[in-house]
Amino acid sequence: MKAYIFPGQGAQFPGMGLDLYENSDLAKEMFEKANDILGFSITDVMFTGTPEELKETKVTQPAIFLHSVILAKVLGDDFQPEMVAGHSLGELSALVANGVLSFEDGLRLVSKRALAMQKACEDVPSTMAAVLGLEDAVVEETCAAIEEGVVVAANYNCPGQLVISGDIEAVKKACEVLTEKGARRALLLPVGGAFHSPLMEPAREELAAAIENTTFNEPVCPVYQNVAAMAITDAATIKSNLIAQLTAPVKWTQCIQAMVADGGTEFIEVGPGKVLQGLMRKIDRSVTASGASL
Repeated sequence: MKAYIFPGQGAQFPGMGLDLYENSDLAKEMFEKANDILGFSITDVMFTGTPEELKETKVTQPAIFLHSVILAKVLGDDFQPEMVAGHSLGELSALVANGVLSFEDGLRLVSKRALAMQKACEDVPSTMAAVLGLEDAVVEETCAAIEEGVVVAANYNCPGQLVISGDIEAVKKACEVLTEKGARRALLLPVGGAFHSPLMEPAREELAAAIENTTFNEPVCPVYQNVAAMAITDAATIKSNLIAQLTAPVKWTQCIQAMVADGGTEFIEVGPGKVLQGLMRKIDRSVTASGASL
């Protein structure tokens, strides 16, 4: 079975999407519509902006979403997903690609998500750290044992690579303990806040209201959502899982393992970069992983 996977924050690069804009009338039309919906020229930042400008959450998230969704649309009849999944932000791209959300509604939710997360980051100083070379259970137990502040497992990216998230001091303390326990690396990430942790609760509440007021259609194929790591085909369940996503961990390893178990053999990354293809090879080498191209 053919599985399409969609990247999240961190996959952006200067010039992203320009080839689509220049080579497809449909892409050009969708990018221009996005500028109107967002109320600023995101194409200017994507095509000619600096890495710093692209790093702004209010720009990064819509930019990656647009690159992914527009590429999927431009592929036309070649885009025939039998299962989809997206990493964090990428889940919204996946939901547009499999017909649950319209392009316009998806973009509005991504923009609201970005702004709500940015605000939550500014309200509480917080961070994330990558932990390499330890079993998931060791990381989970260590985080649970930190008594002061919040620190939790946030992104299960692949075996031996787990991202933790929380208060700055709690994350630093966890990194110290994890290094003592044999982590190959435990390093703070250059992010604005504690994504996929309880500290994102204000953003979750804000986004929940927007999600509740958005039409969710039945999907054309199953989506393997971050919080559930199993095939979901019910629109109401998809909606509630999406609301839970901001404060819950991204179970990416488990999503891919479930997709393979359910018959996924060919995984195609749709969007900027090759991050997910790299993770695929560390999760399961028995399946193929490639990037979508025109």
